[in-house]
Amino acid sequence: MRPTKQIYANYTPEDFLVWKTLFSRQLKNLENKVSNEFIYSLEKVGFNADSIPDFIKVNEKLNNYTGWQLVTVPNISEVNEFFIYLSQKKFTSTCWLRTLKQLDYLEEPDMFHDVFGHTPLLSNKNYSLFFEAMGKLAVKHIHQKEIILKLQRLYWFTIEFGLINENNKIKVFGAGIISSKEEAEHAVGNKSKKTEFNLIKIMKHDFRTDILQNEYYVIDSFEQLSYSLKQFETELEEGCLIK
Repeated sequence: MRPTKQIYANYTPEDFLVWKTLFSRQLKNLENKVSNEFIYSLEKVGFNADSIPDFIKVNEKLNNYTGWQLVTVPNISEVNEFFIYLSQKKFTSTCWLRTLKQLDYLEEPDMFHDVFGHTPLLSNKNYSLFFEAMGKLAVKHIHQKEIILKLQRLYWFTIEFGLINENNKIKVFGAGIISSKEEAEHAVGNKSKKTEFNLIKIMKHDFRTDILQNEYYVIDSFEQLSYSLKQFETELEEGCLIK
């Protein structure tokens, strides 16, 4: 049974080896691919290869930067529950790690994805404001499935699989790319389609969770993400998003 609370003393030598292997390998793989802001944020929260992050210490740092917190869950949260947590500046994370045999592929996100991929940028003010605002918007429309679906798509193509233009170079900032060697190489490579961020197009763009993405959207800044939610509300008021 998967834990619902992080008990640091329960991590085994294999867990530490898994974390160290994944951290070292992926950080090297992300060279020249990942957003500079992610690297800066990684240092801010104090993550390193030798230590599995302690949620108590991580929460202290996040609280000082943006007021966000990690909340431990055993599995992927149900959609409505997830958005409710976001509205409260809480990010749901597992605290279990894959095994050595699962280093290259895992069907369900584990702690490496949740913590290494998502947590550092929660220390970034503009990124975290977008996250919180998305949660609040979802809670406002929590019983309208079509709107929630569109917010899921926005989440998928930004927070999970978003790219950013930094000094005229396309860089990764989405956690689903950051935590995956294969996805990172594919996302910045020549074979993937990179499209300028377009809220309306994203609202209509279905996605699959079991394959490499065929298309990625590129933002110019994290501030642009917050602006997109204002556009979302405007489009919603005008009835454009429910057609």
